[in-house]
Amino acid sequence: MIKNSVKHILFAALAISFGALTSCKTNQIISRKVAQQFKHNEMLKKYQVGFALYDMEKEQMLYQKDADKYFVPASNTKLFTFYTGLKTCPDSIPSLRYVERGDSLIFWGTGDPSLLHSVLKGTKAIQLLKQSNKKLFFANNRFTGNFFGRGWSWDDYNEYYQPEISEMPLFDNVVSINYKAGELDIVPKALKSCVMPDSGSKAKRFEVQREFLTNKFFYPPVKPDANYEQQVPYKTSTALTLTLLADTLKKEVQLINYPMPASAKRVYSSKSEDVFRQLMLPSDNFIAEQLLLTYGDQLGLEMNSTKIIAALQEKYLNDLPDKPRWVDGSGLSRVNLFTPRSIIKLLELIYKEVNNQPRLFSMMPAGGKAGTLRNAYPKTDSPFVFAKTGTLSGVHNQSGYIVTSKGKLLLYSFMNNNYVETTADVRKEMVKVVTFIHDNF
Repeated sequence: MIKNSVKHILFAALAISFGALTSCKTNQIISRKVAQQFKHNEMLKKYQVGFALYDMEKEQMLYQKDADKYFVPASNTKLFTFYTGLKTCPDSIPSLRYVERGDSLIFWGTGDPSLLHSVLKGTKAIQLLKQSNKKLFFANNRFTGNFFGRGWSWDDYNEYYQPEISEMPLFDNVVSINYKAGELDIVPKALKSCVMPDSGSKAKRFEVQREFLTNKFFYPPVKPDANYEQQVPYKTSTALTLTLLADTLKKEVQLINYPMPASAKRVYSSKSEDVFRQLMLPSDNFIAEQLLLTYGDQLGLEMNSTKIIAALQEKYLNDLPDKPRWVDGSGLSRVNLFTPRSIIKLLELIYKEVNNQPRLFSMMPAGGKAGTLRNAYPKTDSPFVFAKTGTLSGVHNQSGYIVTSKGKLLLYSFMNNNYVETTADVRKEMVKVVTFIHDNF
């Protein structure tokens, strides 16, 4: 019996050793073949490329190319916003803080982006204010940051992707303009009178342009296309917030200078998962920036993006291989700098935090199917890559998860900086490499 037991133990040990050697050899083959993809790709030699490939099951880095170098991440930054959101707001997003004092209801914003959002349509906080029979007072003394993030391009102020940051955003902080039934449809309605013709314009294409410092929106004397639609950020202010609230609630809202007590109640408007999905799939910059403020509210911090990011890094991101330079929630800033191997670690943390692969992948762009990767890969109902994209001029990145043809789960971060080629050409080379990994392993 003893001899048989010894034999079984030896056999098990040999099997484990053989399995480990086989796995090691397999990963060496993957590493060698992926390295060849980069070695023989002339396109990828023309600019700065960082790449890291990681075996989730074996917890082993398979291949690295300048993975310890810093790159501008663009919207890969949203992975940081996503992960810290999973930690701070795992269930719901705080939408409003309030106290009742006698015949008055005093409320403060939390930065909640879902308030009257065009997709999320958060209304619980609005319903509370509508249904209250008390006098309403908005206290606007929480937000101490700037309306633009650090390093943002000021001349993009008119673009849909760069709304201003505010403590109580409404209607995505943009004016939505659509051409319907022969006339312009404006949302929010309270700003309709601010959208006006510019008879002196020589423009040949219909496009609305806002004055930089005011909420005056002008359009040229040209007929819009039948499918015309445009979102133009409005200039945020306390006065405008009061106007929009009064117009929405159909009741007066007054301003008050009243410090928020720690005991102020919270109203939760939207499920975190819904907001995170809107953050990740269309890569919504507005959602990203405002979410940071809600994290600050949840953690009892000053409503200031710079201070909130510093606290989030200290609390949740101390284990990254390389300390990130993280300055905004969206990645609009070129001041952000991350390394591919730190993003790999972040992807691993995200995967373990969600702890549910189908749920996680439902919140990620899917190659050939959903979000910003829908058109990057061939159309399919069975995507194999789930990743966050990131694009600025001369910057195009993908970081996420590959499910290979043999069922392996691999994490990757593919970062391209400082190219003068078209983004379409850069994307094509990335897709080639990622598809090769999927098909061969």
